[in-house]
Amino acid sequence: MAERADGNGRGAAFALDTKVIGHRGAAAYAPENTLAGLREAGRRGCRWVEIDVRLTRDGVPVLMHDPALERTTSGRGELNTHDAASVARLDAGGWFGESFRDEPPPRLEEALDLLGELGLKVNLEVKPTMGSARAKAEAVGRTLRADRRRREVVRVISSFSEEILEGLRELLPEVPRGLLLRRPEGDWPAALRRLRCASVHLWHGALEPEVIATARREGVKVLAFTVNSPERARELFALGVDAVITDVPDRIAEVAVSQ
Repeated sequence: MAERADGNGRGAAFALDTKVIGHRGAAAYAPENTLAGLREAGRRGCRWVEIDVRLTRDGVPVLMHDPALERTTSGRGELNTHDAASVARLDAGGWFGESFRDEPPPRLEEALDLLGELGLKVNLEVKPTMGSARAKAEAVGRTLRADRRRREVVRVISSFSEEILEGLRELLPEVPRGLLLRRPEGDWPAALRRLRCASVHLWHGALEPEVIATARREGVKVLAFTVNSPERARELFALGVDAVITDVPDRIAEVAVSQ
């Protein structure tokens, strides 16, 4: 499939129709990267969420931030040493609160189907871990190609891994890509051009006016993570940041509407 390009010769662009993106669902109010968290994001007024994806041992994309299971599930060890069937039996909610006990880690396809039902869009982050970047890109590609409605839910796929983004450029050229950076080091504008990214996603503490100006010259959107202070969100919007990713989307939305 040919890659659509915007006026700057980049890959597919995306319409960012929100200033507030729920982090891992609505991470302050419900267990992160769960279906319960996505529902809570919808209840809190989100239009977009950010979720994290990793692969199980048998190559199934599931929602999980950490490479290890201990922090957010009842499991032990690295996620990529467990198959999808065993991961589905884990409790990913009890650590957060008793009312969420026995909430399982969802497969990516389950999350996208629910987001479609809720009318939410997603920034899908593919986590870089040991193993083949190509395998990660292919697994995500299979999930999105299986159902057109899932592709429509995913408005941008982001990653810290340039290798993953390169694979996604080839396999899903119609889905916009975002480069994740903790700090804008090295020739990051060249990486944006090489990967034909539509956005750059930066740790909010690294967002200085000159960084935003550079991104503007490159013709990409700027997303900031993870912003839980309304005062900081107000500063970032004033600097020209397009959207912030936050654990408390309802609190940040109060700031966003005034911008």
